[in-house]
Amino acid sequence: MDQLLRDLSRVALVDRTLEDVLTEITAIARRGIPGADAVSTTLLRNDKAYTAAYDGEMALAADELQYERGYGPCMDAGRGGVVLRIDDMGTEERWPDYVARVRAETPVRSSLSVPLPYQGATIGALNIYSSEIAAFASPESLTAGLDAAEIIAVAVANADSHWQLGEQARNMRLAMDSRAVIEQAKGVLMAQRRVDAEQAFEILREASQRYNRKLRDIALGIVESTKGGR
Repeated sequence: MDQLLRDLSRVALVDRTLEDVLTEITAIARRGIPGADAVSTTLLRNDKAYTAAYDGEMALAADELQYERGYGPCMDAGRGGVVLRIDDMGTEERWPDYVARVRAETPVRSSLSVPLPYQGATIGALNIYSSEIAAFASPESLTAGLDAAEIIAVAVANADSHWQLGEQARNMRLAMDSRAVIEQAKGVLMAQRRVDAEQAFEILREASQRYNRKLRDIALGIVESTKGGR
């Protein structure tokens, strides 16, 4: 764990492209996170997800299976600001279409998706994959993932400051606005249904899939309904 922190602390952020920095950090994460066979970084821009960097082909394959459907652990972790762990793709029930295709088309058998924090919001997720069942059940894996995710978020912030002050900065604001609405909706659900943050996000996610609507739109409806009742 100490070696991972040392390696992450040596990553230069200034005057480099975001792609270069994320590629380096993702490779370090793959080497340093216990259980990791492949790692990727998903960024959310205007509610659209893409893999900004990856180390290991099965990470890219698993990511893209989620982008096709518009949901999955990496996208939901980024949108909801929650850590999402799958211990066994063979028994996972939260994303049935996704896990069925992952089992059939990739060697992935467990995963850990950690949100990327940015000024009180989240802008994506660090995704860690393994061909072994329950590869990320240890606290060490989560701690290492959180450390790497924090450095990635700093790198994105640095890139937006130095290289992408135009369109990407506007997209970042949109992503943060979307995140703020989701957080408000989670708060409403937590108060109304007496659930915790992860359970509240699960309610939002299930509603998004059930009604085939964007997560932000579901959240906005919940927030607006509380204003109407005042």
